Amino acid sequence: MLFEDVVGQAHVTTTLRNALGEGRLAHAYLFSGPRGVGKTTTARLLAKVVNCLQPRGENPDNTCESCREITEGRSFDVLEIDGASNRGVDEIRNLRESVRYTPARGRYRVYIIDEVHMLTKEAFNALLKTLEEPPTHVLFIFATTEVQKVPPTILSRCQRFEFRRIPVAEITQNLRAIAAAEGITIDDDALGLIARRADGSLRDAQSLFDQVVSLCGRSVTAGQIVDALHMVDHELYFRVSEIVGRRDAAGAIAIVAELMTGGHDLREFLSGLLEHFRNLMIARQTGRADLIEASDHHRERYLKDASTFAMADLLRFQRFLSGTESALRWSSQPRFRLEADLVQLATMQSAPEVGELLGRLEELSRRGSVAQDVPRRASGARPPASRSENPAAPATPQAIREEEIVSRWGEYVAEVRKRRVSLGSLLEELRVVGVSGNQVRVVCENDYQVSAVTRNRDILSELFQAVFHTSARLQPVLVAPGSGSGGDAPGAAPVDHPVIAALKRELGAEPLDE
Repeated sequence: MLFEDVVGQAHVTTTLRNALGEGRLAHAYLFSGPRGVGKTTTARLLAKVVNCLQPRGENPDNTCESCREITEGRSFDVLEIDGASNRGVDEIRNLRESVRYTPARGRYRVYIIDEVHMLTKEAFNALLKTLEEPPTHVLFIFATTEVQKVPPTILSRCQRFEFRRIPVAEITQNLRAIAAAEGITIDDDALGLIARRADGSLRDAQSLFDQVVSLCGRSVTAGQIVDALHMVDHELYFRVSEIVGRRDAAGAIAIVAELMTGGHDLREFLSGLLEHFRNLMIARQTGRADLIEASDHHRERYLKDASTFAMADLLRFQRFLSGTESALRWSSQPRFRLEADLVQLATMQSAPEVGELLGRLEELSRRGSVAQDVPRRASGARPPASRSENPAAPATPQAIREEEIVSRWGEYVAEVRKRRVSLGSLLEELRVVGVSGNQVRVVCENDYQVSAVTRNRDILSELFQAVFHTSARLQPVLVAPGSGSGGDAPGAAPVDHPVIAALKRELGAEPLDE
């Protein structure tokens, strides 16, 4: 193993090789990053090269006695310690005692502590003194997946390297080389499936590759991998976007039924669907597919299908599905929630049509306000001075669009749930029935819901601003169960209002039944 063999971490290996070449070796290093990206491998390489008896430039020769001992795990000069099982102060005190001894064969006594964040506070304190005044023959290499748990006093005494998630293309290339070396026939689509499933971890990808070969033999296809790893077929995501494009609500329900019959994880499917619409957005916006982690065949399809969607729609789909993904974690009936949201996604009006309709409705609203004000002026009546003097006055054009609030309500609920779980669960049961100025009316079916919304108005307004980027307050409207949509509640628009009439005429709107 050489530094050149470390996949996807050139920014780390290049810096380390330059430091070795110039003789500027630090006494402590911290390697942080996701699992399976090469932290421990790089630590062992560094331990080898500093103790190699016949180094080849800035690489170990891997043949000398010192290198063989390290490779086989029997070197007295390189000690690997698992921070999870040796996390106490006594173990670190023993380490402090051992650092006084000089190396048996090489130049350095190297301590590699994996998952160093698992050490206790007392253990870190015991380690700190040694890091402040380390012996010249000692080299510490710490590895962690949760660097935020390492005390700042330790971080400040280490040279830190952040390991990155490995791109799908580089994982695919590595797996292709392994397959060629072992005489295994596997196509690029199959390798891409394994690489994406590994989520940036080369170690996970190699483990999955071994699993697939064990199950499928020495000739592997993408279809076999989908079955072997129980993955959602990528073609299913393209079917969803086709269903959304033709507004096929029945097809959306059939997709969920297919997922349930196949025993797939709904959250995994939803995560993949979010990535799918993200890929369509990238292709639509840039006209290129190099930023999409997919096979060449699927990249070409993204470029082709992206032109069938407006950019605004793709953005709305992603925001909507983000809310669904958050809500699904807490839903007692995830299938029902996913069915409802996919149907809503499939029947959602396109952004340009909605914008045009809003303009027409605003114009109708203005005309209606003028028409209703003419009789008052003719009879000598004074027009109302403010909305507070005449609560039932026709609505004026709103800065907050009701349809946007409705479509992103799940996203808003998820944001509230992050702050207060119980409040987010309560909001999920409420329904938006109208917008007046900066007041968003929500239907409540009991006094408890009204009280909860009223008591938490400040935090609800704060989170509303964070999600919708505009200020508003939730106005609870108490309506008994089964009494309708709340349209006749105080402050609601009258049923003969010009805006209501336009909705009925333009969209065929009907009153909602509980």
